[in-house]
Amino acid sequence: MIEEKLLLNWVHSVERKNFTDLKKANKVFHMSNISAKPNFLIFITDQHRADHLGCYGNDIVQTPNIDSIANHGTRFDKFFVACPICMPNRATLMTGRMPSLHGVRQNGIALSFQEVTFTELMLNAGYRTALVGKSHLQGMSATPVEIGLPKQDLNKIQPHDDLAEAKRHRWSDGCYEQELKTTWSRDPEFEPVTPFYGFEHLALAVGHSDRVWGHYSKWLEERYPNSDSLRGPSNAIPSNRKIIAPQAWRTAIPEELYPTSFIAEETVNYLSEHATSHPDKPFILQCSFGDPHHPFTPPGKYFDMYDPDEVPLPHAYNHPPKNWPPQLAAILQEREAGKGNKTGQRAFGVSEAEVRDAIALNYGSITMIDDAIGQVLAALKKNGLAQNTVIIFTTDHGDFMGDHQLLLKAALHYQGLIRVPCILSDPSEANAPKSSAGYSGTIDLAGTILARAGIQPFNGLQSKSLFDIARGKNGREAILIEESQRRGYMGFGNNFKARTLLHDDWRLTKYSNTGWGEIYNLKNDPNEFVNLWDEPDYAKKKSDLLELMVNEIMDLSEMSPAANTHGP
Repeated sequence: MIEEKLLLNWVHSVERKNFTDLKKANKVFHMSNISAKPNFLIFITDQHRADHLGCYGNDIVQTPNIDSIANHGTRFDKFFVACPICMPNRATLMTGRMPSLHGVRQNGIALSFQEVTFTELMLNAGYRTALVGKSHLQGMSATPVEIGLPKQDLNKIQPHDDLAEAKRHRWSDGCYEQELKTTWSRDPEFEPVTPFYGFEHLALAVGHSDRVWGHYSKWLEERYPNSDSLRGPSNAIPSNRKIIAPQAWRTAIPEELYPTSFIAEETVNYLSEHATSHPDKPFILQCSFGDPHHPFTPPGKYFDMYDPDEVPLPHAYNHPPKNWPPQLAAILQEREAGKGNKTGQRAFGVSEAEVRDAIALNYGSITMIDDAIGQVLAALKKNGLAQNTVIIFTTDHGDFMGDHQLLLKAALHYQGLIRVPCILSDPSEANAPKSSAGYSGTIDLAGTILARAGIQPFNGLQSKSLFDIARGKNGREAILIEESQRRGYMGFGNNFKARTLLHDDWRLTKYSNTGWGEIYNLKNDPNEFVNLWDEPDYAKKKSDLLELMVNEIMDLSEMSPAANTHGP
């Protein structure tokens, strides 16, 4: 309100002085407008369930600092991903658009620099923009996504490289190799080209657990020469207890040198530098942690902080066999046959002991992140920035963490995977609702930030304002989730697709090239045990939900570029 009065007074003064130099007047207005804009601090974790936070009802894991953000803001209880996979959902966060539009359908497809991000608009509007930690807008593996491509016929005339894809994205020009481990290994002094998707300042920590590269590697090497001797399971130190969880080891990296500590330190340094050198400019700072994503390697005291024997199994662990969807049955059959792949990125079946151990280690990583966030919040306050900084906490997707006897993630859109935390705290919103039950999702973050910053969005943005949704205005009737995979797994062939709709208390999932799907009444069946897809009594509900899904797909179709309305 104060800022609005100041701007109004400025306008009146301009009128009295009768400026003739419009460029000068516009510059004055621009600078006045900039000084009134809020800062933004966005915390992002990786593969983090909503119910693995104290403020979301977990009474075991210790997250007092994240909980404090919720205490001063709004907790969104029905916040969902646009895609339950890292890269597609992170690209949605940056663009405010569905994966089918921005093109990052699965891991391994980089976000094209032809796509506009909300940080680019903020940089254009005078914001300082910074990313500390994990980006994952480009591939971290040099393995190309080629499985499922049309078979090449060498008897036909081959198209030029620029004509081989429907869109002229040149993925091999080097600009899309800036997060690869090989890029940083070849040149430890490598620096990505900035602005990087709109971020002018970067301090990258690329990867997960204790196997992280980017700027972090140089930071670690300066503090511990020959730092590779600390990384990975081959360099693990002995544990005080038997490690049961798959993809888990006691890392040799001490707490103070772990990637989470690097991210906290670099974020604190940025806030201090900003307050000292750029106090009159607004900033947006993305503080992005690579944990609690597997492998499970919380360092030091965090490894033993939680006792697996005291960690309860999730309510959805014991799934009635008669209600198993085919892909779940396929995974659990692999487990029983001893053929499950417990070393990869996709879901596999786990025992009770494995689940308890994984959850305990997951909690340790989360508490370490919470401690790091506490350091950042303290720095925000110390540097006098807290009163004008909007804080957001979220993650890229969840993890089964024992639901239906599964670990990690895959094409089963259970709540633990698709429902994620989102907390929004704005110091100017003294009477903000403590919680919101309105449907919202990752797709809404870009638009929310732009609206709060007073920046006109680009055409094609698909976001709604979380501020409006929290107050029950202009909300979403439903949430659409997309997943598209080239690689076949879980009984699916190559190029399978899944689409999920959430509406009222219902979840519907339809799989491509199958005659079946899933329907759950989440009010009566919160553990998603009873699939109603083939139940005659719910045929009308299935039809209604499928129609609504079609409408959502149509509503979320491409609207850019705008049609030319000035023709003959």
